Amino acid sequence: MIFLKAFIVGGLICVIGQILIDNTKLTPARILVLFVCLGVLLGAFGVYDKLVDFAGAGAMAGGVTVAMMSGLIVALISRSKDKS
Repeated sequence: MIFLKAFIVGGLICVIGQILIDNTKLTPARILVLFVCLGVLLGAFGVYDKLVDFAGAGAMAGGVTVAMMSGLIVALISRSKDKS
């Protein structure tokens, strides 16, 4: 069951990142910084610990590693668009 929770939470974090990439002018690097800063804020308020307790590695790896990997994959497979 813990694997399912980790998969769902990590997947939701990836979905949020993909929506931001598709619908905003933010670059993957800026989204990564946004996720890291959001993780710090959630940690400061004690929310992130509860998420890690619920999802286990899905939240821990999802916050940074998945954002980095999804940004890298999108950067490698997508064509560059004019952001102006």
